Amino acid sequence: MISYEELEKALKEKGVGKTELSTELGLSTRTIAKIGKGERLSKRSIQRIANYLGKNPESIMREISDNRILQVLREEKEMKLSGGLYHELQVRMTYNSNHIEGSKLSEEQTRLIFETNTVDAGDGIPVDDILETVHHFRAIDYVIDIAEEKLTEDIIKQLHYILKHDTKDSTIGWFAVGDYKKRANVVGGRETSKPSEVHKHMLTLLGEYNAKENVTVEDIIAFHAEFEYIHPFQDGNGRVGRLVALKECLHHNVIPFIIEDAKKSFYYRGLTEWRNEKGWLTDTCLDGQDTFVRLLDLLEIPH
Repeated sequence: MISYEELEKALKEKGVGKTELSTELGLSTRTIAKIGKGERLSKRSIQRIANYLGKNPESIMREISDNRILQVLREEKEMKLSGGLYHELQVRMTYNSNHIEGSKLSEEQTRLIFETNTVDAGDGIPVDDILETVHHFRAIDYVIDIAEEKLTEDIIKQLHYILKHDTKDSTIGWFAVGDYKKRANVVGGRETSKPSEVHKHMLTLLGEYNAKENVTVEDIIAFHAEFEYIHPFQDGNGRVGRLVALKECLHHNVIPFIIEDAKKSFYYRGLTEWRNEKGWLTDTCLDGQDTFVRLLDLLEIPH
């Protein structure tokens, strides 16, 4: 659904009706009718109207999601609200996801970076830990912005680029930030997809997943597990995979799950044993969903 509330206010302030707007800009009656029906206008039409009113295009056409959680995140992100769901998701998911992968930053240091753009790093904190924390905040922003788009290779690669650009890894030619791996890798002694196979395996995984009509949390967990078995990037696969899971939960109106660092051993066991026993990873992710529900309840957000 599209809201034109700000457009209506701007027209009223300018003393211009929709018929006059149509005449002034040469817009069709069909285009004007879309405003009344809450339907999406073309970028060209929105830009022309915004220029005429002296407004930002993003301010006069706002998308309202039927997904309550996604809408709250978008509203709080836009207003930079402190202490709400957006704030806590950023801090808690970034801390836990990075710590699972070995980051030395504490939750309080992560919170300080998000809230003040500063950090009391202490001794021995790698610069990349700080960079990847800031990058993870931006990656969550990207997920919120494009949550309702169909999942594609380009989106997944963009998440990797957001996370890893400007880090030490980005200075290594063969590392391929924002692209699939160039060198084979092994995870926990388990072989992953060969570099020459990654694109084919990802297309198959995405094709099967996107063909589902009603995506459930179990489908998202399964996609996450198979993504990690492919392990398409040289590094950063876990964080990208968990961000993709967040995006897909928001896309399909499923309560997201946050894997806490304290549950890391259960999470890794679930991934390792996925193709033999799906229950372990499923239980761990559902436990992470309970963590998110407690946050919603704390903030009194319906779900």
